Amino acid sequence: MTTTIALRILAWLLLGALVVVTIGPIQWRPISPLPTQVERALALMIIGFVFALAYPRRILLIAILVLGTTAILEPLQVFEPSRHGRLIDALVKLAGACLGLLTGYLANRLWRRD
Repeated sequence: MTTTIALRILAWLLLGALVVVTIGPIQWRPISPLPTQVERALALMIIGFVFALAYPRRILLIAILVLGTTAILEPLQVFEPSRHGRLIDALVKLAGACLGLLTGYLANRLWRRD
């Protein structure tokens, strides 16, 4: 399996996991010793980074996908009684995603993967 295929599979698995832990019951949310906002930013940073590496020639489309999914998922939390979507949470997640996308884009440029 090539690196690109593995990265693409990983990217979509991570996005799927994000959907599950974001709109599922609160018990499904992974817990770490990090502050909650750091967890959120880091999770989206990793997803953005992996997507940017996986699709180096489609960075704009990937940015729309990652940022759009992030923005849509936050308000969908209102349909799960144990969850709540907040603007500050969405902004933290979007900032993390942007940082991950930018870092992945720059890494691709540096490594000339595309």
